[in-house]
Amino acid sequence: MQLIGRSKEVLLLQSYVDSQQAEFIAIYGRRRVGKTFLISNIFADMIVFETSGIIHGNSEDQFAAFNHSLRKIGYTGPYAKTWMEAFFSLEQALTPKLNSNKRQVIFIDELPCLDVRNTRFVIALGHFWNSWVSKHDNLMLVVCGSATSWMVDNVVNNHGGLHNRITHSMHLHPFNLAQCEQYFQARGMVWERHSILQAYMVFGGVPYYLSLIKSSESVTEAIDRLLFSPQGELREEYHRLFSSLFTNPEPYMTIVRALANHRYGLTRDELAEYLGKSDGGGLTKLLDNLEKCDFICYHRVRLKKINKTGGYYVLSDSFVQFYHTYLDTPSNDEHYWSHNLLSPKTNTFFGLAFERVCMSHVPQIKKAIGIDQIGTEYYSWRSTDKEQKAQIDLLIERADRIINLCEIKYSNLPYTITKDADLKFRTRQAAFVNQTGIRYGIQATYISPYGLTPNTYSSSIQKVITMDDLFE
Repeated sequence: MQLIGRSKEVLLLQSYVDSQQAEFIAIYGRRRVGKTFLISNIFADMIVFETSGIIHGNSEDQFAAFNHSLRKIGYTGPYAKTWMEAFFSLEQALTPKLNSNKRQVIFIDELPCLDVRNTRFVIALGHFWNSWVSKHDNLMLVVCGSATSWMVDNVVNNHGGLHNRITHSMHLHPFNLAQCEQYFQARGMVWERHSILQAYMVFGGVPYYLSLIKSSESVTEAIDRLLFSPQGELREEYHRLFSSLFTNPEPYMTIVRALANHRYGLTRDELAEYLGKSDGGGLTKLLDNLEKCDFICYHRVRLKKINKTGGYYVLSDSFVQFYHTYLDTPSNDEHYWSHNLLSPKTNTFFGLAFERVCMSHVPQIKKAIGIDQIGTEYYSWRSTDKEQKAQIDLLIERADRIINLCEIKYSNLPYTITKDADLKFRTRQAAFVNQTGIRYGIQATYISPYGLTPNTYSSSIQKVITMDDLFE
């Protein structure tokens, strides 16, 4: 299948190929996001050695896989039993094949799996780069891993032999809506944008999940088949996902579960209290790892003083939120989604999911407003005043001293602002101004898939963002 939706990444990787110097490239990102597919497509004709770590494999498994990869390129020397021996063997196998007139790539996939305790893998990898690969301008060492936090800590930000040795790193994120649309179109699927939006709110922009959808089915049928059918291919994906990324997944799953149950997120102190943990470095590491894996994100919050901010953590992964909403205690109805598509629970899910979509498409929202060339900060806000509680989904604070105060509403039709909805929006706006003391101009902004129904109350909204704007 052709490579879809990664134009920026392709241009970057091709520029590295043309750099005329040795390159050490680390590519990392969430499981199933398409890292291996990207590398295989870009470097297909250049790869002279390829191997992959084995998820949950022990040291014997990892050495067996690496030695087998050596045999595949013609190496006939002794079996490597340490990583130093393994990389010495690789050097011996590749030396006769070096071609100074052609770019040649050494590709190691699922790199974190190779770092089994006490095998000193990272030290050997650093020596391999420093002593041999870096001395050949035509060589590229490309490493890849789904355990994003391990990749960042041990490769990208390594303080030992690999310190400052990575020439380029790339965090591959899930698709945005525009990339999802390109992906579906390339597969001959003729879904309207609202169907793509609904699929995105359930599966996120994870290419592998999207690849499982059949062109002959509706989004509703796909959700039932993949997630609610007893044999659904993604029914057990949640547990596979976390166990493949973390050696001890339980603490991470506990944090994710806590955030899934709190619509507006939790501060660090609230998380510590909720989990019964001290507010120490251990919690910091867990949160940092989840953020690096694109499961959660940290939202700044404007506090009382204009120059003071705090923040809270929210669950940002659509698929993980869907799991906790519907599959943590799964129904035995294999057509559950079809049967409950118009239920209050599903309406609530889509409302919250659409908020997550908007928070991940702020550049598109800025472009639709016409401020993509203006310096901005964006954040959510929730009141700390017990007497005047309020929550604002998204605020975009602009360098021209204007704030776009955004109300996000999911609807299958143009959204109608009622008298009560208008009053609530105005009340939240007043609470924000009063509690923060901000003196910026406020530009009322609504974000809804099909825009607004024209009426008395919609006339006071200065900017309206639709679903089509999010697909830019």
